[in-house]
Amino acid sequence: MTEPEPASARRPIGVFDSGVGGLTVVRAVRRALPGEDLVYLGDTARVPYGAKSPRTVERYSLACQRFLLDHGVKLVLVACNTASANALPALREASPVPVIGAVDPGAAAALGATRNRRVGVIGTLGTIRSGAYERALAALDPGVVVTTLACPLLVPLAEEGWTDDEIAEAVARRYLTQLFAADPALDTLVLGCTHYPLLAPVLDRAARAVAGHAVAIVDSASAMAEAARAALHAPGDNRRGAPGTLRCFATDTSRLDEIAPRFLGEPVDRFELVDL
Repeated sequence: MTEPEPASARRPIGVFDSGVGGLTVVRAVRRALPGEDLVYLGDTARVPYGAKSPRTVERYSLACQRFLLDHGVKLVLVACNTASANALPALREASPVPVIGAVDPGAAAALGATRNRRVGVIGTLGTIRSGAYERALAALDPGVVVTTLACPLLVPLAEEGWTDDEIAEAVARRYLTQLFAADPALDTLVLGCTHYPLLAPVLDRAARAVAGHAVAIVDSASAMAEAARAALHAPGDNRRGAPGTLRCFATDTSRLDEIAPRFLGEPVDRFELVDL
């Protein structure tokens, strides 16, 4: 006979984002930890966080986390890079359970991928202005050289589903031409926004074309899923029999039935509307 699972293990993992981009983190977690139940909150009524002040981002993020904690989560994943960059200390101080942001796992994965310690980071204006990736990478390796660039047009491209056409190619190449002009030796590119994994193939092609050499692409969503597995001390195949459940909430449900499946990679039963 196997021993019964402790009640704490059956509590869900909570994930929140300013919009639907965090569903790429949910997708990665469901792949890495298929037996885990998840609760997702998208603060879609107040998206985007990237253009708002750090104090506003912190206030919104704390409200999102309180909602997840009220649903009994055992772990909080801050799938929004902007929230991770601006609100993580406050979120951790206010939480009785572990809180994992998007920046530190992405930084660690970048250092594992780079061969010459020259790392590029693309993200929203709020994430890039915060300097969070530079601080996280420097804390892990003071000798790493980091070049960053805000790429605000990539989010609407991902949400429209224009992720692998001539428009996406042109936008990706224009941004990455600017990034690699600042440091042609970059060999690793961090996708510092949870929308960007949808554009990974076109960004990979553009990076190789602009750089003229191989460039490792680091997906912060996958890095967060691995950090969640480590935090839960979960094995590589964390199946508890039936697949885990997913319950989705949003502060505005407009267009979610159209957009959300692109990020999750599967149909979404429904989003429950909430008011924070």
